[in-house]
Amino acid sequence: MPQTPHIERHFTASEVVRDVVIGMSDGLTVPFALAAGLTGAVTTTRLIVTAGLAEIAAGSIAMGLGGYLAAKSDAEHYMKEREREKREVAEIPHEEMREVAEVFQSYGLSEAETWPIVQALRQQPQKWIDFMMRFELGLEKPDPKRAMISAFTIGGAYAAGGLVPLAPYMATNKSSVALLFSIMVTILALFVFGFIKGRFTGMRPLRSAMQMAFIGSAAAGAAFLIARLISE
Repeated sequence: MPQTPHIERHFTASEVVRDVVIGMSDGLTVPFALAAGLTGAVTTTRLIVTAGLAEIAAGSIAMGLGGYLAAKSDAEHYMKEREREKREVAEIPHEEMREVAEVFQSYGLSEAETWPIVQALRQQPQKWIDFMMRFELGLEKPDPKRAMISAFTIGGAYAAGGLVPLAPYMATNKSSVALLFSIMVTILALFVFGFIKGRFTGMRPLRSAMQMAFIGSAAAGAAFLIARLISE
């Protein structure tokens, strides 16, 4: 009886999704809180828009740079550990062979079953090092373009998210009206983004959406109340 081929579909862009989540989450929340806070202190939307755009520019650059430095640090850490493993494979091969055997034995294989695998890996030094990097240290080889991709992804997501709560202030001169529309569109955007994030990351989509909406609302509400209290 013919069988339908089993095709596995796994989501492999976890790093990009993580960067989008980081950038978009802060982009929706921080400018939203800033605009809400300024609305509690001033009545002109021009000042709020100016301050909001300045914050979006500074925030996207700062967060993009942070993503770049984090990715560069990961790459440098990987290369440093790989050089150490390369040196140990050359200088203390028997100790490294024992560590390989321990990895397989932790999965339930016996010493007799692991020995041929260890011997086979010993004949391929580069594969041996790759194995130790992945299964002993838990490190994957980073994409050499990862740092720049991370910087632009986080920075771009932050800027895109930041324009959502600021858009109503660009459309009207009344800050109180703009605030109401900003609250509605931002909470909706947080809810939708949280739902999508949940689908990609394996969380319950509805729970993720509610968490995102609550965090953004709480941040904006706190900023608005503080600004109102200070301005009185």
